[in-house]
Amino acid sequence: MPGIKVRENESFDDAYRKFKKQADRNLVVTESRARRFFEPMTEKRKKQKISARKKMLKRLYMLRRYESRL
Repeated sequence: MPGIKVRENESFDDAYRKFKKQADRNLVVTESRARRFFEPMTEKRKKQKISARKKMLKRLYMLRRYESRL
């Protein structure tokens, strides 16, 4: 969990900015958003298939683009 120590001469805005930066580095917000709703295994697999297809098509596009330059 992120936590900061506030110094005597530090304003609230500075302390809040430090806390937000630390929370972003620790991925607290993104993880909580991911866990907000239950996602069944079928949905996870579906998303993995879609991302794998996108990755493959991107590689194919880059390969064809590279070959056309030769």
